Amino acid sequence: MTTSIAEDKPTTKKKSLIALLPFAVFLGIFLGTGIILTLQGVEFAFYQLPASIAIIPAIFVAIYLGKVLGKEPIDKQIGQFISGAGHANIMTMCIIYLLAGAFATVAKATGSVDASVQLGLAFFPTYLLLPGLFLVAAFLSTAMGTSMGTIAAIAPIALGFIESAGIDSALVAGCLISGAIFGDNLSIISDTTIASTRSQGAHMKDKFRVNFKFAVPAAIVCLVIFSISGQDIDYQLVSDPAVFGLIPYIVILILALSGVNVFVVLALGIVLAAAIGMLTNDYQLSALITDINAGFSSMQDIFILSLFIGGLSELIRHQGGLFALTKTIESFAKKLSPHNKKRAAGLGIAGLTFGCNFFTANNTVSIIITGETAKDLANDGELTPAQSASLLDVFACINQGLLPYGAQALLLGSTLGISPIAVISHAFYPMILFFTAGIAFWRMTKN
Repeated sequence: MTTSIAEDKPTTKKKSLIALLPFAVFLGIFLGTGIILTLQGVEFAFYQLPASIAIIPAIFVAIYLGKVLGKEPIDKQIGQFISGAGHANIMTMCIIYLLAGAFATVAKATGSVDASVQLGLAFFPTYLLLPGLFLVAAFLSTAMGTSMGTIAAIAPIALGFIESAGIDSALVAGCLISGAIFGDNLSIISDTTIASTRSQGAHMKDKFRVNFKFAVPAAIVCLVIFSISGQDIDYQLVSDPAVFGLIPYIVILILALSGVNVFVVLALGIVLAAAIGMLTNDYQLSALITDINAGFSSMQDIFILSLFIGGLSELIRHQGGLFALTKTIESFAKKLSPHNKKRAAGLGIAGLTFGCNFFTANNTVSIIITGETAKDLANDGELTPAQSASLLDVFACINQGLLPYGAQALLLGSTLGISPIAVISHAFYPMILFFTAGIAFWRMTKN
């Protein structure tokens, strides 16, 4: 996180909310098509028009607005688009996609996923399968610092639970995305933590303490809900659990807890899964190459969408759209709490990152974009750096966990064979966190 999209001021200071129109075009096309096809009874309606295709008209609209609003030549705008698409955070995310896809495919092919399913079914009582999945996802995400890596690692296991035990797919998806968002928000090695603490000048341990007060009550309520939602599941073990198959996941947890880079963790997971497959299941090198390529291919739509969203965000930033958004939210927050500077600042920071993430669909990027304005709000409202960093991270992650076009929902929907809308409909943790964080901060800032 040595570079920042928000380091440069927008080229225009105009409050050009019209510059946000491309995002509205994208959302209108993508969500509108999915909703219409769903009403028509089309299966997998949100996959009939890939998001990576739906965003293309929005990019053309952004370039047109840049020509009209900013009088900038097309060549310059294309340069801005490429700069945004190639930002370090976007490229980091895209490489994680590829590695996560490869790991999930190889783990499935070599039997690691099946072994984990069997051991899970043997370990958890029927009424604790759902809260168990939430806890595993929360632990792994906190250890790895990435919700995407967590979902990629656990979703294939969850698919096995669904197929073996007949659990509701949407409920399972809700458990996984809830646990993944919990860890992504709380983890010290998460990109969102790094971005929020650096932008606000906060120490990670201080931010963790504030964040902990927001996250743990929400997690407890979430566990209760998933426990109540549990079903009396009739299942049988199809084979004796193979402990060797768990080794890649155990190693991933240990390395992640040790602070090893997520790229190294996922790459080593691929190697270990392949090695165990070669030793126990006669897994061939040719099959490994084929599976890695298949895993890469499975991430194509998300990969392209991330690049396009990064480029589109940069175009809109240069046209003043994101600047106008931040100023509008800042003014509104001051009206909501005119007599309490801390609360007004907190509302502004929360609304700022929440709103920005709605348009960027990337919590790390939204934190980077809004970090400078959030720091100004925190200074004006006399919030501590840890409080402003925590608010930035929490509300970006809340929004990310509830976006049907967010990478997490798209990946889970694709893996489990359900729509992104079904995924977020049971994402209880970010829903609950919205209220627990708000209540905790409100009490924290009493006059």
